[in-house]
Amino acid sequence: MTDFVQLWVYLASTPLFGLTATLVVYVVASAVYERLERAPWANPVLWSVVALGGLLLVTGTSYPTYFAGAQFIHVLLGPAVVALAWPLWERRREMRRRGVMLTAAAFAGGIAAAGSAVALAWAFGLPDEVVRSLAAKSVTAPVAMGIAERVGGVPALAAVFAVVTGLVGALSAKYVFDGLGISSWAVRGFAIGTASHGIGAARALQVHPDAGAYAGIALGLQVLLASLLIPLAYHWWG
Repeated sequence: MTDFVQLWVYLASTPLFGLTATLVVYVVASAVYERLERAPWANPVLWSVVALGGLLLVTGTSYPTYFAGAQFIHVLLGPAVVALAWPLWERRREMRRRGVMLTAAAFAGGIAAAGSAVALAWAFGLPDEVVRSLAAKSVTAPVAMGIAERVGGVPALAAVFAVVTGLVGALSAKYVFDGLGISSWAVRGFAIGTASHGIGAARALQVHPDAGAYAGIALGLQVLLASLLIPLAYHWWG
């Protein structure tokens, strides 16, 4: 038993621990997700976060130690987001024809996402730095962190809000769309990409190629608009 504990302490302190744990947990979660016919509540990202968080808590492994290995996967986030451009390229003529409408829809959706979050935070009397961190909740986490830093928020908190927003959207979107009677894959994809950024776009790609393409363009537009307009808004009214 003592030898096992010593072995575990050694493995948990190496960079490969974070990488191996992340890959194993996500592969298992994805297999369960497929077995359950891709039920929204079985989203592998959600259960991977829960499982890895529980593993770190039970084993007493610090997050910096875990991330020393997991950062290799983190680096792939950039290429993964860029890869979303391929479905857009395949539909470039359609996107060009609808460019003005899509931009207007993204602008309205961004205002609704950021405005509702900030308004609710103010209404509940949350601290100012929390309010500022919430403004970019519907933008992918790395960008949300940069925006939060520029407007006086807390980057780490902004990342948490962004991830939670993405997971909530990925879990609930199907039921919301079904309840509203929205059947268009393009509309579904654009809506979830606007509200739930990369995690929502990943879910949309799994469901239908058109939904994934429109989620990708919505994600890109939100990044562009939020990066420009949220800091300007706080500069004018902050």
